[in-house]
Amino acid sequence: MKFGHWLSLVILGVCLYIVWLIRNVLLLTLAAIVLAVVLNQFVRSLQKHVASRRLAVFFFTLATLLVLTLAGVIVVPVVVGQMQDLINLVPLIIRQIEVWIVVFSSWVPGLSAEGLADIENIFNQLQTINIRLVIDQFFMVFSNTLTVAFNGLLIGVLTIMMLLNPAAYRRVLIKLFPTSMRPQVDHILDNCEQAITGWFIGISFNMSVIALMSLIGLWLLGIPFALANGLLAGLLAFIPYLGPVISVVPPVAIALLDTPWKALAVVVLYIAIQQVETNVLTPQVMQKQVSLLPAVMLLAQVIFTAFFGFLGLLLALPLTLIVQQWLKEFWFAEALELP
Repeated sequence: MKFGHWLSLVILGVCLYIVWLIRNVLLLTLAAIVLAVVLNQFVRSLQKHVASRRLAVFFFTLATLLVLTLAGVIVVPVVVGQMQDLINLVPLIIRQIEVWIVVFSSWVPGLSAEGLADIENIFNQLQTINIRLVIDQFFMVFSNTLTVAFNGLLIGVLTIMMLLNPAAYRRVLIKLFPTSMRPQVDHILDNCEQAITGWFIGISFNMSVIALMSLIGLWLLGIPFALANGLLAGLLAFIPYLGPVISVVPPVAIALLDTPWKALAVVVLYIAIQQVETNVLTPQVMQKQVSLLPAVMLLAQVIFTAFFGFLGLLLALPLTLIVQQWLKEFWFAEALELP
């Protein structure tokens, strides 16, 4: 191999290493781009009724801050209060599970006393854990308040900058490619914008319906903290496949404090909601907007989470859609060309 080839490999390795070092900044930038693409649709609609784009961005930003402030004043305290009460119930939930294990052991003659004693020892150890301390430490390590605030501020500022003049940033990106490829890149960017917007519309609709169905179902079953659990189910619907599994745990644990049949009813309720999402919402909404196979979506979540953490999990689907558009244009299209 020639010296020039070795030098190219070394330069490529150094560039990849630098990209890896700044991966968090790049991921935050991609998050701002995705957010700007979605919000640009609203700004365009508002721009038809105001004098300039800057005024449209200003009014939209002002309206967004107002909505977030109202939500923070009205909804957040209620949800946080219910979450705090739920945390306080954790020791009671553990003790109730232990009671039901004892009851279950009386129904199963073959269950050994040694095995039951081991289970009881595990729950006794769980009761000695300071749940609040564990949760506080978790958030301190993985979601440092200052880091989250800085990242959110950075994403917000970058998003507003891109919204003010998206065409300029688009032109800069297109100019990074050779002249012969620029029309193709421009076409890919249009497809990416359409795919991301469609994904956002679909996932927003699914989240709203799932949150409402969960809230109504839990309220009808008489499960405490129905509002918090309903909102949690809706928010976790943002993460396909993994989110619904996580969202069922808190209401089931709360239901165990009452009677086992309620816990079973909650499981049945969430399975029914999941079936509605899978057989009704996804075919009617998501599949029309997002053309990704279920296995690809799940693998994308696992891979992005492994490399980029929680933010990678949140951005797994939009980033996969972007990669899909580029591969479809530059790889699949060329591979399917006839000789």
